[in-house]
Amino acid sequence: MDKPIIELNSLNFWYGPKQALFDVNVQIAPHRTTAFIGPSGCGKSTLLRCLNRMNDLIDGTRVAGNLTFNGQDIYAAEVDVIELRKRIGMVFQKSNPFPKSIFDNVAYGLRIQGMTNKDELNERVAASLRKAALWDEVKDRLDESALMLSGGQQQRLCIARAIAVEPEIVLMDEPCSALDPTATAKIEELIQDLEQYYTIIIVTHNMQQAARCSDFTAFFYLGRLIEFDGTSKIFTNPANKQTEDYITGRFG
Repeated sequence: MDKPIIELNSLNFWYGPKQALFDVNVQIAPHRTTAFIGPSGCGKSTLLRCLNRMNDLIDGTRVAGNLTFNGQDIYAAEVDVIELRKRIGMVFQKSNPFPKSIFDNVAYGLRIQGMTNKDELNERVAASLRKAALWDEVKDRLDESALMLSGGQQQRLCIARAIAVEPEIVLMDEPCSALDPTATAKIEELIQDLEQYYTIIIVTHNMQQAARCSDFTAFFYLGRLIEFDGTSKIFTNPANKQTEDYITGRFG
């Protein structure tokens, strides 16, 4: 494996007095897709939100252990959280376009960063929509409200918005759970295309999706990382009986 882009060593996490993650150790490879799988409440979304400090927004949370991004401790006092979230973007379970035009949605982060040059904005918005496989569907209606798009298009728009600021990592929390099979297939195809530009970490309940989309899979149960390996190994020859029981549908 290449030098990991993210490393977790003995990561523990609490919501108030309740511990949600226990001693998680994992290395995330760059320019690969890693899937986090496991039953509801196993800690996979909590861990995903640790990676760009989204859990900081919840009162009473606490983290212990070591979590580095390109060798730097994400939780160090000097880390600029806004800059961190620019470099580690996020796409949520429910598509959440802003009530603005399609163009303004994608340009939003660029403008916050101070980009004002119209040609440059046009170029970056078009490039992001192309990478998100949405350009051909919206290029003639960029001034229309993003809320007019279908659910699948809205989710791809949110991906375009996340990648417009050129992050290194894109986190995806159940990005297809609200979508129909056709829209889901488009997002899955897109994930594979985006790997050449970004490191992708996806939380999914859908094991077939993890098997189709990811290079590596981490299986979590009750806040613990049970097994982490190449996806094909996890799905065909897991080392742990609990992993096998989950994948074969005996529980979860």
